[in-house]
Amino acid sequence: MSVEGNKVTARRGIEDVWNQGKLDVVDELYATDYVYHDPGNPQGWHGQQGIRQAVSTYRAAYPDLHFAIEDMVAEGDRVVIRWTGTGTHQGNLMGIPPTGKQVTTPGINLIRYEAGKAVEEWSGWDTLGMMQQIGVIPPLGGGG
Repeated sequence: MSVEGNKVTARRGIEDVWNQGKLDVVDELYATDYVYHDPGNPQGWHGQQGIRQAVSTYRAAYPDLHFAIEDMVAEGDRVVIRWTGTGTHQGNLMGIPPTGKQVTTPGINLIRYEAGKAVEEWSGWDTLGMMQQIGVIPPLGGGG
């Protein structure tokens, strides 16, 4: 697939799968052997079922979850997306009960494509900031 085609697929991953929860398009956008890497989630997600589970988990915790694409750059078989995620913590996440707090979190993902599908993805996002915003970790600096 072309660089532009990979960008279209990456945008659909954000808009259709993550923002709208359309899990029926996962097979179309992600390879069966897809692997997700995230320092905050060392075991990662694997395969199409892994991405479905991840989306379901985060959308249950943040029913109004929305990712805004700030920048998208592509070259060869890779697409980089800089994004801002927002949502209200209304469901259990990582054993943390709902707090009702609004969260805004930035992140960057690099996605590698083969034959028009995501096969590998690396993510870096502000997990600490999210935990501080929902109140399970105090702000750094001690406030004083």
